[in-house]
Amino acid sequence: MARAPQIETVISNFTPRFITSGVPLADFEEATAGLVDWEDWLPRWSGRAEIHEALGHDALEEARGLSAADHLTTAALLYHFAKFMAVQFPEAMRATHAKAVECHRLALPHMEPPGERVAIPFEGTELYGNLRKPSGIHKPPVVIMVPGLEATKEEIFGYAPSLLSRGIATLPVDGPGQGEAEYHLPIRGDYETVASAIIDWIESRPDLDTSRVGIFGVSLGGYHAPRAAAFEKRIKACVSISGAYDWAENWDKKSDLNKEVFRIRSHAKTLEQAHEIGKTLTLRACAKNITCPIYIAAGGLDRITAVEAANQLAADVSGPKVLSIIEDGNHVCHNRPYKVRPQTSDWLALQLGE
Repeated sequence: MARAPQIETVISNFTPRFITSGVPLADFEEATAGLVDWEDWLPRWSGRAEIHEALGHDALEEARGLSAADHLTTAALLYHFAKFMAVQFPEAMRATHAKAVECHRLALPHMEPPGERVAIPFEGTELYGNLRKPSGIHKPPVVIMVPGLEATKEEIFGYAPSLLSRGIATLPVDGPGQGEAEYHLPIRGDYETVASAIIDWIESRPDLDTSRVGIFGVSLGGYHAPRAAAFEKRIKACVSISGAYDWAENWDKKSDLNKEVFRIRSHAKTLEQAHEIGKTLTLRACAKNITCPIYIAAGGLDRITAVEAANQLAADVSGPKVLSIIEDGNHVCHNRPYKVRPQTSDWLALQLGE
């Protein structure tokens, strides 16, 4: 029996993403083996998450903090990937998402270095983030981390260790249409409004160096980050990995699942309306305003965001730039993380150093 097209889309595009993000290979194999029906994706992945969640709670009860953090962050990641594209099953998706958030919240104080859940005021509501600071550094620089369309702060967490080890605090945030904000705030093209609110909050923290703020985005976040840098001049350095230059430009080439996920998270009633909203996610008129240093990375084999987007962004910015095309890289270069993660972390450490 043929697999559901949604399963084919997800596995063909995102298998390296699962493993690079921290999903144990055995859990991926057991969650997907023999999987045929899309409605079985969420419960299969949740079943694997429950194993790690139980191990995490056992470790907490026995005061084994580091082990608890490891088990619970893995559980959060598996719950996240259980629901990340399950927009056709909203009640199950939201309940599973709550488990991902809770597991990660429980893990935060036991991580090394520890983290804290933070609430950032934004347009009469709040955005939630997870702040971690490097050990032994007074007032470190901080990088705002922006996830992609189906990603959340619990997934982009995987990029944090290489920054923390270089003395940089990390702040993954669920922005409009993402993670905890996706239910009440739609995706929006003017991410500079979001970044400004986040930086206003950073400036309220005496333990962070507000003169050294960077922004780092992948996939849809790779659009949001340079968009923010074009308008918010408190941003001192920007990283964009596999970000769109004009998100709706390749609308007809996007998968049906990708379009539906965008429709739901942009709060559009129809795909036609979603397409119109997608047209607001563009750097065409503002990329020239990016004057801070920017590191632009893209995969030459990317089937989701054409590599031309990186070339166009690099051509338009007005400040210092690094353009890195990983010829054998896929979307976000998840299949070649060793060609992107250390390099962008080293670059950010240089740009945000004292």
